[in-house]
Amino acid sequence: MKEDTIVALATPAGVGAISVIRVSGPQSFSAVDNIFCGKSKIENAVTHTLHYGDIKNQDDEHIDDVLVSVFRAPNSYTGEDSIEISTHGNPLVTQKVIELLTANSDIRLAEPGEFTKRAFLNNRIDLAKAEAVADIINSRTEASFRGARNQLDGLLSKKVNELRSQLLNSSSFVELELDFIEEDIQFVNQDELLKRIDSIIIEIDTLLESYEFGRVIRDGVNVAIVGRPNVGKSSLLNYILKESRAIVSEIPGTTRDVIREEVSIGGILFRLFDTAGIRVSDDSIEKEGIIRSQGTVRAADVVIFLEDVQQAESNDLFIDLLNFTSSDKIIKVVNKIDLNKNLVKDVDVKISAKTGEGIDLLFSCSKKKPLETKATQKKRRSLQTLDTITALRNQGKIL
Repeated sequence: MKEDTIVALATPAGVGAISVIRVSGPQSFSAVDNIFCGKSKIENAVTHTLHYGDIKNQDDEHIDDVLVSVFRAPNSYTGEDSIEISTHGNPLVTQKVIELLTANSDIRLAEPGEFTKRAFLNNRIDLAKAEAVADIINSRTEASFRGARNQLDGLLSKKVNELRSQLLNSSSFVELELDFIEEDIQFVNQDELLKRIDSIIIEIDTLLESYEFGRVIRDGVNVAIVGRPNVGKSSLLNYILKESRAIVSEIPGTTRDVIREEVSIGGILFRLFDTAGIRVSDDSIEKEGIIRSQGTVRAADVVIFLEDVQQAESNDLFIDLLNFTSSDKIIKVVNKIDLNKNLVKDVDVKISAKTGEGIDLLFSCSKKKPLETKATQKKRRSLQTLDTITALRNQGKIL
């Protein structure tokens, strides 16, 4: 472990009521004592205590009055001696305090994420919890925050440790059987052992299946809205956002670039991409917009393929889409059902971007779509693994 002491601003940069500067490492207390004037020395302070005083420079000039929080190793976030200095939230103040601390050659600015890195290296948190810290900081919806909070509370770590313990126990039984195989002594029923292994495999596959859902909760869903001109792509975007974000016109080719907006629906973050209407065009600007639309489709988790109830079916366009994405990502949607209730088109969802009918169902489908393929693949792999174990057992190649 590094022996140097690090310092960094722990709160967002900018103007606010309070800013917090974090110091961690063996020189934390002595370095702060060099610039802090309070009733007692920080070096002599009891852990988990607060101390009021002034920060002064070498010329005894008053910089700011502060609160200093003391955390002694190993009972700190990083597992090292640590200090948190609460100053007034002026960038000039925090800059001066950090400059005074780094004037000491034993103290340097922390690298991004280094406090959490030290917490991990000092066994204060495991890797799953370290990742959860960043997820909590970057959470943008209630669902993503809850997921990150559960991970930081140790739900994932606990499950992994349980699986590890089960694997070690099963492995020890197998090794025991192998050690006494020539003695014709059976310490554990083979069918029972296989049931344990099968159960562990199923639990691992279930955990792996949850990754894709967790990714959606954490990162959100990228949704590309594609279709021919004038099918209502921009109208759909405006309805979802409850504002006139995109220009709506009866003139084909109005949208010439990809419009990106974000919205939280049911606790899930959706990134919506309103794309240029896909058609054959001689306009160079519109052509570029169509090329960008194709790139957006490639990167999307879900593609809303929008058709118009009044237009002919876009089977040729749907086939073209398959060059840029897989069919399981596409939700076929028909718009403007308020103009024709007697719809015969074969689609997944029927909506009206004018009245809002069917749009809730559309986003219910969008939440499920990214999960179907991954879950199916994981389940198939689980079944294949179990089949392999059964075949090897029947051949007498495993216990």
